[in-house]
Amino acid sequence: MTDMLTAPRHVSAVPASRSAARWVQAGGVVAGPLFLAVGLAQGFARDGFDFTRNAISQLALGEAGWIQTASFVLTGALLLAGATGLRRALRGGPGGTWGPVLVGVFGASFWVAAAFPADAGAGFPAGAPETTVMSGHGAVHMFGGMIGYLALCAAFVVLARPLADRGLRGRAVASRVVPVVVLAGFMASAASVLSFTAGAGLGLLWLSVVTACLADR
Repeated sequence: MTDMLTAPRHVSAVPASRSAARWVQAGGVVAGPLFLAVGLAQGFARDGFDFTRNAISQLALGEAGWIQTASFVLTGALLLAGATGLRRALRGGPGGTWGPVLVGVFGASFWVAAAFPADAGAGFPAGAPETTVMSGHGAVHMFGGMIGYLALCAAFVVLARPLADRGLRGRAVASRVVPVVVLAGFMASAASVLSFTAGAGLGLLWLSVVTACLADR
């Protein structure tokens, strides 16, 4: 009689565990699109912001800057949740150690960006000088972002193997090519801020694709 009463509890725990894991993995899928959507909406709405001259990070400045700061914090949390989900999905297999760790480093870089805002410049926020003068917090912001995106690019290369093992060879090849495009966008940022934004956005969106492909089924 005792076994009959306890068995259903044991069976129901398995689907609940899988459901919770998928919610965690979903963090890595929605983080990039959500961050970009919030940034684009603010960029078009705030006076003085110009995507050809200003980086999305600068939206954390000014009276409405708290919105972008909150976006940094939320995105970091979602990415760390996604890294946890990847660790569970890839446990014991190729990329199961370093892939999630590198994605976690990328997620943590968004918290650094929230704590150390970018410098004003290029006319934003309104009244800011055209020339950007690097401050201590601006340098930490830039360094944290650089480390974060280098970690993301490395994660794509590491995660190409499990993608290939799952028969997703086209996406495995793309995961080796996307880092080159992202870094090229960053290198061209001195000539065009849009290239930097495009490279950063591509990295965020491709991480969503990779996380969705490697999620537990």
